[in-house]
Amino acid sequence: QVQLAESGGGSVQAGGSLRLSCAASGYSYSTYCMGWFRQVPGKEREGVAAVDSDGRTVYAQSVKGRFTISRDNTKNTLYLQMNSLKPEDTAMYYCAAAPLRNIATMTAPWYKYWGQGTQVTVSS
Repeated sequence: QVQLAESGGGSVQAGGSLRLSCAASGYSYSTYCMGWFRQVPGKEREGVAAVDSDGRTVYAQSVKGRFTISRDNTKNTLYLQMNSLKPEDTAMYYCAAAPLRNIATMTAPWYKYWGQGTQVTVSS
């Protein structure tokens, strides 16, 4: 049974930091591309960052230089370090897994497994 469980969301003031985690189980984690997505009610889901099986990363332009995605294949865990948070970063954040080796993509249709999400709220 595949599980992706996000944690670490919360409320923070603008300029603050949060670290999201995603614990994965039930599939071959180390061979999958892993990504973070976010969604605000009434808007389309947006790719935030992705990391491939070899650690190569891609980021949305809106978070580049502020967010860092990483993975620990020994713990089957994905992370998103979010610094210098802005009110426009407020969203539900989801981790997801795509059965792609050596490819980092934020194209949502490639992703096979999704977590339930963790809420991030940034106040001004």
